[in-house]
Amino acid sequence: MSKRWFITGGTPGGFGMAYAEVALEAGDRVVLTARRPAELASWADQYGDRVLLVPMDVTDAEQVVQAVRTAEEHFGGIDVLVNNAGRGWYGSIEGMNEASIRAMFELNFFAVLSVTRAVLPGMRTRGSGWIVNVSSVAGLLAAVGFGYYSATKYAIEAVTDALRQEVAEHGISVLAVEPGAFRTNAYAGFADEPVAEAIPEYHDMLEQVRAAFVDMNGVQPGDPHRGARAVIAAMAQDPPPRRLILGNSGYDAVIDALEQNLGDIRSNETLSRSADFLA
Repeated sequence: MSKRWFITGGTPGGFGMAYAEVALEAGDRVVLTARRPAELASWADQYGDRVLLVPMDVTDAEQVVQAVRTAEEHFGGIDVLVNNAGRGWYGSIEGMNEASIRAMFELNFFAVLSVTRAVLPGMRTRGSGWIVNVSSVAGLLAAVGFGYYSATKYAIEAVTDALRQEVAEHGISVLAVEPGAFRTNAYAGFADEPVAEAIPEYHDMLEQVRAAFVDMNGVQPGDPHRGARAVIAAMAQDPPPRRLILGNSGYDAVIDALEQNLGDIRSNETLSRSADFLA
């Protein structure tokens, strides 16, 4: 049966549009939200009434509620929610501007909660649905210079794991997706903004981080459409996975990090077990 998708973070050349196009390839219908939907109008025209563009700033709670209501009224419900909207920026743990930290959590974490909580009542009533939370490889492996971005994605991982267990009995499935480096426009802004760091001792480190992203822009190995197709394939598995890492380098980095973590934990098993009261 045709599914009804609600996808956040619609931007030209972005992952949100890739999810939308792959869903449309499968014969589904799509609500794609964006802060500036007019930029997507010519793209949406080719799909006729199978695409609905809805203006929405995910950090505006009233807009979120209205956008979900509009989608449900237009298509009769939402079968798949893709929490795709988000942004990452760099800075040291010690020196990053607090306003920037809080803004990143508002966009990458609290906005995901707002959209999810707005969509869940309809899914519970119907007894079915899918929630796909776009995390990051940085949500499983903290990245130097991106500590706060990683923190937002670690938070998404935790909420996704808990939510999956809470809604399973209501027929709702939940998947965390962890992309590595994908060829979207996400890295385009790094070339235009110099390092802004309050503490000089971290400047060189952050300049190296910035330069790496500038060099990678436009040559990232990940194909957004292939990534979106992998997500749809994962959703079709029985049982589906709890999480899906996307991209070769991301997969290898996460496996290496998890094995190191397991090694650290196991090497201190005696100390860990010594912390209980004696029998």
